[in-house]
Amino acid sequence: MSRSLPVIPDAELSAHPTSSSPADDASGFGSLRTERGGLPLESMDVSARIDGLLARVVVRQAFVNGCGEPLEAAYIFPLPDRAAVTGFRMTVGGREIEGTLEERAQARRDYDVAITEGRRAAIAEEDRPGVFNLRVGNILPGERATVELTLCGVLPYSDGEATFRFPLVVGPRYIPGTPLPGPSVGDGTAVDTNAVPDASRISPPVLLPGFPNPIRLGLRVELHDGAAATGEVRSSLHAVQEEVRDGYRVIRIHPAERLDRDFILRFRLGGHGIRSTLSVHPDPDGGGEGTFALTVIPPDDAGAHSPRPRDIVFVLDRSGSMGGWKMVSARRAVARMVDTLTDADRFGVLAFDSTIESPDDRGPALSPATDRTRFRAVEFLARVDARGGTEMAEPLDRAVKLLGASKKQDAGRDQILVLITDGQVGNEDQILRRLGKRLSKLRVFTIGIDQAVNEGFLRRLAERGGGSCELVESEDRLDEAMDAIHRRIGTPILTGLSLDPEGLAIEPGEVVPRRLPDLFPGSPLLVLGRYRGPASGEIAVHGLDAAGTVREERVPAEVRENPAIASAWARGQVRQLEDRYASHDGDLATLEKAIVAISLRFGVLCRFTAYVAVDRSQVANPGGRIHRVTQPVELPAGYAEFIGAFMAPPDAEWAFSLSLPAAPFGGEAPENSCDSMLAEAPDDEVFSLGEFEDTGELPEKEEAPRTLADVLANGAPIDPSEAATLVAEIAEAVQRLRDQGPLRGNLDPERIVIDAATLRLVRIEPFFESPTAALTGRGKGAPRRSTDSAQAEVHALGVILYRLLTGREPYPEVARARPSRGRLIRPRQLVETIPNELEGICLKAFERDPAASYANAGELAAAICGFLQPRKGSFWK
Repeated sequence: MSRSLPVIPDAELSAHPTSSSPADDASGFGSLRTERGGLPLESMDVSARIDGLLARVVVRQAFVNGCGEPLEAAYIFPLPDRAAVTGFRMTVGGREIEGTLEERAQARRDYDVAITEGRRAAIAEEDRPGVFNLRVGNILPGERATVELTLCGVLPYSDGEATFRFPLVVGPRYIPGTPLPGPSVGDGTAVDTNAVPDASRISPPVLLPGFPNPIRLGLRVELHDGAAATGEVRSSLHAVQEEVRDGYRVIRIHPAERLDRDFILRFRLGGHGIRSTLSVHPDPDGGGEGTFALTVIPPDDAGAHSPRPRDIVFVLDRSGSMGGWKMVSARRAVARMVDTLTDADRFGVLAFDSTIESPDDRGPALSPATDRTRFRAVEFLARVDARGGTEMAEPLDRAVKLLGASKKQDAGRDQILVLITDGQVGNEDQILRRLGKRLSKLRVFTIGIDQAVNEGFLRRLAERGGGSCELVESEDRLDEAMDAIHRRIGTPILTGLSLDPEGLAIEPGEVVPRRLPDLFPGSPLLVLGRYRGPASGEIAVHGLDAAGTVREERVPAEVRENPAIASAWARGQVRQLEDRYASHDGDLATLEKAIVAISLRFGVLCRFTAYVAVDRSQVANPGGRIHRVTQPVELPAGYAEFIGAFMAPPDAEWAFSLSLPAAPFGGEAPENSCDSMLAEAPDDEVFSLGEFEDTGELPEKEEAPRTLADVLANGAPIDPSEAATLVAEIAEAVQRLRDQGPLRGNLDPERIVIDAATLRLVRIEPFFESPTAALTGRGKGAPRRSTDSAQAEVHALGVILYRLLTGREPYPEVARARPSRGRLIRPRQLVETIPNELEGICLKAFERDPAASYANAGELAAAICGFLQPRKGSFWK
């Protein structure tokens, strides 16, 4: 019924070059056109209307079939994690088909049967909070199909300001674990693993950076003019224009904006802002049940007491995806929080990628926050840079254990965990399952730093820990966010909150959030729940202030006909039950039945249900043969330089670029080198490696950087002195790659750029199972992911050195191998062409045992240069 697309050959791409002319707009991701037509997703329109803190959003996605045969389009896309998807509609062939919400297995059967019968159909499924899969099938040649999703949700509100965030791209996520046997379950690029069994459903293929004419994006927000304070509306990542119409302020993004980062709109509420309220919405069926929404505003006079002593562990993500401004912002954020600690506090700092590092090795103990320890922590943070994979489960587990051990010593202290990350991991459920109920004994705060952050996971983690999530989308936002974070991790205004209803019969097991968090300054608490009986009465909210005094606020019920309250509760309750399901907190079969029951009753999409729409009026494609295309997405803004450090797509050649500083390892950076400049640079400055302004701190380059392709252009060996220079830089990069962990892909030597400041590596392919197989061509290929060795880099190093020494290709011309179904076939002649001594150098370079490997880049370079020395039978003339 479906088939995978082959890799588009270079000849076909060159015959249909990209273009940025308006005439190419109809091609969707525009400009890339082949004999099979353009990519299917033509446009996306987002329309939102905000009243108070409730937002209703309609998302329309238009797919166009530019192929010569019936098409099935698959698309992996994000939606706000707090929003409830309450409607689904497909418009195709002049007809509108309303979608129905069904159990997921039944919806898939209905869709598959419809596609086989040749009927037009669409299905929408949720795979994560905020990550969805859409398939639209049997679109005829030249036909347009539009899919419409309706959402509603409550906006987050803090410090007098509400935030409307709409994600536009699913960022690449680190996928740990061992590949599972058999075919993957989804259409994405990642392979399903034992840690992320649905990795292929959350990993859309990625377009190469720089494609012109992307999807046409239209985004419009209508904000009730009476709700927002005049002049207090701001957008942080997109250019917008504003007008007032029919009592609403209408904000639109400018044309040509790309789907490569979240849209964020912040506005301050007009008048007196919000107040403590209890809104009650009876069910429309008159069954004597309903939904309530309780908003509690923190009191102004309950926080003037000395803070309690705290135990805090800061967990800092230093993985490859955190490169650039994100790493600078993360370091500054942790350093500022460490600097605010008092002598009564204790703390720890864990920086992680594939390994975990800390300022000092104190074992299972936290450090007292003295001037000395805080200085050492900040000094450590100044050396932290981005590298490696996002192995998040182990550092979070270690942080929880550290806090647990300190609590046994002194129970009278606040236990706080602060996670700073972009959240780009695929094993969210595994992490929550590992942490389990231990989070209920802590306060967890998450800080998401990214322009396309994994907000759903960070909020899930914070809510399980009774804390809050703060998002930082730019360096300009950092100081503002840090002020809010500082207040959050201080002493809360009220703790131990409880609800005491009078006259309103609340269902105890149906309150969202399940664990009432502490109340912090400027951060109201929203509680949703179900009740039975009369829609009247009041709720008394009790809590303890910092002095241990019981505080109480009574909020009377007000009946309001607002269906969005029920949808918001259903979404929150389903998410709580899904988290319990993921954590194995209870009987899984019982939890699944409860989730499905709420989803179907309230019409809210969840992970066990799906919306399906089938056009039963006609058979559009007799025989059901289709051409299937998975829609690529844009690389999130800022990822192009760091993507290769933590993920690689299978089955096809992809070009990502990874910038690696080429400063010596294990020693001091030379004067005027990139690393020395960065070490001396202020924290708020970010340099683009290899692209320095003429400040007088670096000498002007006399010539452009040389590539290996340039060096070998004449097909003859290069001068030994020049070879030694290039080999030294390659050795430094090799050691950095080894320290970071495998890049999970092959490095094409023709695309390596070398100069004094930068080693730029481009192009990633699938790879072999072992270093020996990679070098010799033996073996049958390998799973597309590996966690133990750097086989790809070994093979690449062998190829690079062989070409460097001989000026010749190590394989016959016919062996410019291309990946085929996850395997990369290399000729056996390679074992005869690359000398055994060179093969041994390559293998030793990536040996994981420190005792068996080179101690540093200098030793590796010395070994290579020793091999280069003229001798009998050598390569040198």
